[in-house]
This record gives sequence, structure tokens and C-alpha cells, in this order.
Amino acid sequence: MTWTAPEVPRNEPPMVSAERASLESWLAYHRATLLTKCAGLTAEQLALRPVTSSTLSLLGLVRHMAEVERWWFRILFDGQKDLDDLYCPDEDPDGDFDRAAAATAEADFAVFASECELADRAAAGRSLDETFPHPRRGEPIDLRWVYVHMIEEYARHNGHADLLRELTDGVTGE
Repeated sequence: MTWTAPEVPRNEPPMVSAERASLESWLAYHRATLLTKCAGLTAEQLALRPVTSSTLSLLGLVRHMAEVERWWFRILFDGQKDLDDLYCPDEDPDGDFDRAAAATAEADFAVFASECELADRAAAGRSLDETFPHPRRGEPIDLRWVYVHMIEEYARHNGHADLLRELTDGVTGE
């Protein structure tokens, strides 16, 4: 039997809330939005690359965002330098997209869920003002910047997911 991406609950962020609660709820909303774009598709559909000039697939986006969650929250912010990249070793920096395959879809979704949970743990109880050096610029950035960047990253890739989903089976949505 072919694995199918499950339906996921998606809660609207509150209209009024404290800064931390707002950042956390918007990040959770965008995480769920990506999974909503995948819900109901088979592993084979998730691995489709409907734009022939690109290696983008819905599964590739899930893998990429698992990688990004790990990178920003755990490796850079929390200092877990012993962690390896999930899908993008130095010799294959686009492995999250290029190696996305139907055979690993269920496992890749589990990795995504785990990385989101571990990212939340890494940030739990930590000040939004806590800083660490930006990996390319070297200047300090804070945890608040990571949340805003992750919300932006998801928003951009959720737009890609909209198009990929429509090209895959014609479904459109929010």
C-alpha cells in the first residue's frame, strides 16, 4: 500500500498576543501550512517535479524545511555543532531537493516533525534577545531574528508549495 501524507490541524494565529506567543504561533501556522499543501497526496505525487526546469517537489520542500529548522535553531542558535546536515552534505548541497524520492517520503515527514519539535525545544525558555554570530556575516543576530527569518522562509516556500500542488493534482487552497 502506498503511503499518503496525512491531514494536519492548522490553527490561526491569535490577532492579539505577546511577542513570543505571536512568533511561535505564526511559525506553527506556516509549518502546518506546508503540511496542508501535502495532505492527501501519495508518496509518488509528493516526489513529482512538475516544473521541468526545476528539482522542486513538495517532498523536497518538506526535506528542505527540516534541514533549515535544524540549521537555524539547533546548530546555530543552540550550538549543537556535532549535528550533521540531514540531506545536504558538502558534496551535495541541494540533496534535500535533488534526492527527494517517494521511497523515503514517510520517513522524511517523520524527520520534519521531529526537527520541528527539537527546534521548539532548543528555543524553549530562551530569551528572544539571546544572540549568536550570523554564519556568513559574523555579526550578532538574536533568536527573534531566527523566528522572523523562519516565518519568511516558510511563507516563500509555501507559495512554491501552492504552485506545485496545483500542478500535481489541480488542488488550490489557502
